[in-house]
Amino acid sequence: MEETKVVTLKPIEATPSTFKDYGQVIEASPDGDEFGPHDAQLDLSKGIPRFPLPSPIFYSLIKLQFLSVHKYSNSLFIHPFAPCLFWFYIMHIENRPLKFSNITHHASVTQCLGSIGGHAWYLGVAKPSIVESDELKDNTGKKIVQSRCGHSYVPPAIDDVQIFKVSGSKFLKLNRGTWHAGPIFKEDAMDFYNLELSNTNVIDHTTHSFKKDNGVVFLIDD
Repeated sequence: MEETKVVTLKPIEATPSTFKDYGQVIEASPDGDEFGPHDAQLDLSKGIPRFPLPSPIFYSLIKLQFLSVHKYSNSLFIHPFAPCLFWFYIMHIENRPLKFSNITHHASVTQCLGSIGGHAWYLGVAKPSIVESDELKDNTGKKIVQSRCGHSYVPPAIDDVQIFKVSGSKFLKLNRGTWHAGPIFKEDAMDFYNLELSNTNVIDHTTHSFKKDNGVVFLIDD
């Protein structure tokens, strides 16, 4: 059995320009600003998003453009004739040291992720590599894998992986299909807010194991 190789990577500070190939970095904007390209450009059209938090919190994070929004209990509902129902939630994570070997993508949805309190954290990423059905014949020479979720993709290469550090009051919006590993952090535990579809982790969760398929584990040097 081959020995696992450790690949050490230095993190890059996540900014709108450094992170543009993977998604968006959303920072605080003045109250009253209109929706624009600097806000999270979401694709939640292929399922049912969710969030069990008071709706003002959601409004303060992401400005949404829907015509028929109604408050119901502690959730923000989109009218049945509007595109979808939102669910935005907080996840508590413990023991995430600065290393990883698995990386995941979601083929049907963008994802928003940020830390509660603006504490620093890290995310490993690689560019989306989903192969659309009309592109299958044109990808000669590339290793194409069929996901159990139904779509096809090219596995991420070791050299394609980057580490980003997220500091302060900002969150990341991941493009549809962006490979990601994390959140990862130095503290014993952290809380993160997360926006994705209600069934993302059930039917839209494709994982590549660098340890199993490439004999590699990534270590973050910071």
